[in-house]
Amino acid sequence: MQREYMEFDVVIVGAGPGGLSAACRLKQQAAASGQDVSVCVVEKGSEVGAHILSGAVFEPHALNELFPDWKERGAPLHTPVKRDDIYLLKNADSATRIPDALVPRTMHNEGNYIISLGNLCRWLAQQAEALGVEVYPGFAAQEALIDAQGVVRGIVTGDLGVDHEGNPKDGLYTPGMELRAKYTLFAEGCRGHLGKQLTARYKLDAEADAQHYGIGIKELWEVDPAKHEPGLVVHTAGWPLDITGSENTGGSFLYHLENNQVVVGLIVDLSYSNPHLSPFDEFQRYKHHPTIARYLEGGKRIAYGARAICKGGLNSLPKLVFPGGALIGCDAGTLNFAKIKGSHTAMKSGMLAADAIVEALAAGREGGDELNNYVKAFEASWLYDELQRSRNFGPAIHRFGTLLGGAFNFVDQNLFGGKLPFTLRDTTPDHARLKPAAACAKIVYPKPDGKLSFDKLSSVFLSNTNHEEDQPCHLKLRDASIPLAQNLPLYDEPAQRYCPAGVYEIVAGDDGGQRFQINAQNCVHCKTCDIKDPAQNITWVAPEGTGGPNYPNL
Repeated sequence: MQREYMEFDVVIVGAGPGGLSAACRLKQQAAASGQDVSVCVVEKGSEVGAHILSGAVFEPHALNELFPDWKERGAPLHTPVKRDDIYLLKNADSATRIPDALVPRTMHNEGNYIISLGNLCRWLAQQAEALGVEVYPGFAAQEALIDAQGVVRGIVTGDLGVDHEGNPKDGLYTPGMELRAKYTLFAEGCRGHLGKQLTARYKLDAEADAQHYGIGIKELWEVDPAKHEPGLVVHTAGWPLDITGSENTGGSFLYHLENNQVVVGLIVDLSYSNPHLSPFDEFQRYKHHPTIARYLEGGKRIAYGARAICKGGLNSLPKLVFPGGALIGCDAGTLNFAKIKGSHTAMKSGMLAADAIVEALAAGREGGDELNNYVKAFEASWLYDELQRSRNFGPAIHRFGTLLGGAFNFVDQNLFGGKLPFTLRDTTPDHARLKPAAACAKIVYPKPDGKLSFDKLSSVFLSNTNHEEDQPCHLKLRDASIPLAQNLPLYDEPAQRYCPAGVYEIVAGDDGGQRFQINAQNCVHCKTCDIKDPAQNITWVAPEGTGGPNYPNL
């Protein structure tokens, strides 16, 4: 099929902090060197920021470099961190505050801000457009354009107006467009579906440890003004997850924004082993802990979302470049899990890639080569140094558990500055950590009370998730028999529980048997199923553009 096409010097997939920072930097550096570089950003969400979800305590290091005058420009950083409270939750009722002197220094947040990352991305998009970047929300990059020589030459956006059987709808069908580029940057966020394909095609992870992930589940609340402390950062470890073991680890956060709002969330490491575990339900009962409930009681929940995060760090980074393009941000896995921060690292990686592209274009290169100067600049940057110093954090938690792993990281970060003369490794993929259901204790979760805890469907409603119903299912099964024939008897089909949006169900069939049902309309694009399915049978691909959640302030 002959598609319409547009040509650019650079196409960027994803309008997150990495992609937008790359776009801005491209225009800045091109202008400084007297070049005219055309830049296009495509974003699958209905608007910039619609699919952005993060904690977020934001470190402004990269923003200071990109826009030193960001305060004058009105960047939405309104709430500086005033205090860090870190607790170890021993059980459902008790907690111990960890003295500041015993907290790994990566967890201190002096000079940082509590923000909505979605709103920061909306602001970055405004800066990019003012610089001449073309930003196209509502267009999902469905495949990479790869020529006969194996060079990435851009992307193809998804077709619109296709029914669930894959047939064009009368009067509604619009074929996707080719966006051709000399260089293409992939900034899709954690477990980007094109990044995943490119990693496999070019064997980018051949020398890397297995990537590791967590699922972050988050709510936005409006709370009693008497309980609100703008700038307060609360982190917890322990209950409802493991304290001493490493079977299910993670941590939580509660941040006080402006306007009597707080965000509360739980990150569950997807290395957990008990298939009966439900990250969503662990989060719901977590909010009943007195340390957290005291802020939320009497408040109103106003938004909900979930998103996987990359937490493997430096050990799990793939090769960043391939002919014609590069991975940036969480598509590469640059999040610093020791800080629980990935926005400033994504921004810096995008800026480094942009510098390498401007240099290549100035030298007269027409694309098709590998941006090796991006790799060199990355390895010489503060970003690499930060990730190198934090390389042992995640493996220590996975290997030793929350308490001993936390003690190890205190020694590593506070006493040795992240420069211990060895590197811990964790080479087991998260999906391979599940144990058989018969070998694990079942978990009985309390029913939601409708005040602090809620069910999945009412939560998905607050995510403003919407998909065109009559379209191909974007959750692809490699083998449709595996959920019932393999996952159900072995693992009690964990998709019923690891999905935070009720997408997957085992339901009674018309013949009296069972069937595996996919409620794709509920999908909040968290990517957990693509990561945690023990058979690696589920592949997430982009649905029609504008589909998915629409996060207003997350």
